[in-house]
Amino acid sequence: MQHLEGVTRPQQYRALSLSTLTFTTCFAVWTIFSIIGIKIKQDLGLNETQFGILVATPILTGSISRIFLGIWTEQFGGHRVFSVLMLVTAACVFLLSYVESYAMFLVAALGVGLAGGSFIVGIAYTSYWFEKDKQGTALGIFGAGNAGAAVTNFGAPFLLLALGWERTAVVYAVVLAAVAVGFWVFASEDPLTRARRRGQGAQATSARAQLEPLRHLRVWRFALYYFFVFGAFVALASYLPRYYVGAYGVSIAVAGSLAALYTLPASVFRALGGWMSDRCGARAVMYLTFIASLVCLFLLSYPETRYVVQGKEGEIVFTLAMPLWGVVLLTVLLGFFMSLGKAAVFKHIPVYYPENVGSVGGLVGMIGGLGGFFLPILFGIVLDLTGIWTSSYMVIFVLVAISLIWMHTAIRRMERRSVPELGEERYRYLPEIQEPAKEHARRNGPRP
Repeated sequence: MQHLEGVTRPQQYRALSLSTLTFTTCFAVWTIFSIIGIKIKQDLGLNETQFGILVATPILTGSISRIFLGIWTEQFGGHRVFSVLMLVTAACVFLLSYVESYAMFLVAALGVGLAGGSFIVGIAYTSYWFEKDKQGTALGIFGAGNAGAAVTNFGAPFLLLALGWERTAVVYAVVLAAVAVGFWVFASEDPLTRARRRGQGAQATSARAQLEPLRHLRVWRFALYYFFVFGAFVALASYLPRYYVGAYGVSIAVAGSLAALYTLPASVFRALGGWMSDRCGARAVMYLTFIASLVCLFLLSYPETRYVVQGKEGEIVFTLAMPLWGVVLLTVLLGFFMSLGKAAVFKHIPVYYPENVGSVGGLVGMIGGLGGFFLPILFGIVLDLTGIWTSSYMVIFVLVAISLIWMHTAIRRMERRSVPELGEERYRYLPEIQEPAKEHARRNGPRP
């Protein structure tokens, strides 16, 4: 990677630290409606579906914007795009404090959602600072900025109670603007963009060329993985405070704290997922993520159920219900495995598409973010239709099952193309397993 010549470790670590801090702030802003939305719901008398739409609307903008923000980052550099994006978003968050009607809340939420587009800007910016064998770990550390959701879930309830939701929005706007100025002053342009501007590296490709890989089915498969590991993460981060308030009757402050227990491991362990992807392979990490998540979601999906069993002396009645501490524990575990998966998905992209990290990552990030838009709405609709609080976990369970099946099928198909003998009945098992068995049979004779 010629553009990294002369780049020192301190420069790499500085860029990583600043981009991670910046993304953490943006993510905290992006999920602000998970807390202030509860108060807005009470003030406006919204039903579950309307609340789901309000919470999900910022996710829509943050998701769709990732496509063109990724392209702009490759063309103009992450330093410029990151700084301008934060300043524009800060203005939108400030204007939120003047909104009064539900329709205008939805419009304002679209502007607030631009904060979510910062992810792909930071992914491209960070990846250009590191060698390929270090990108998984670096991107995992950067992705730990998802902890901004935990910052909001922990801190916003107290700001809400002390200042009201209007002034809470003002505080968020001021902090975001300050971080934007700090990033512009202290961060440097990535080495690849500098090389392009000096004419020493490959020139930035056109938008059409950057979008060319999107014709590959593999890209859309990666996007489905991210629809779960990131989209469902954002959806639950926004939905869990409402779930705890409605299903267990806790206060907003307690609900926010319990939701933060989910969002924190779902964010900070992304660095571990990046390291594991570098060491063990992203594919192995994805298998671990999907299988463990299915177990957690099955237990979370089981609704409170009353059983009547006919005993010899009459009916025996008992109830199965997940206690609050059980839900919190399982969501923490679920968040941990989702965090590993988020890093593993983006480990694939610089490897398969090293020249199109912005555009391919933008699409994958957009589809993943759309999960954060559609799932809260779907949660509200399913809850209104069924009246079952755990129905949200049922929806995610189906999503994970489909992702796992598609991934395994695609991997088996690739293995058969690489080793055609694997498709034959007599070569169903791998050679390293088969050869010792043949040697054992040769020495000891056929089995009776």
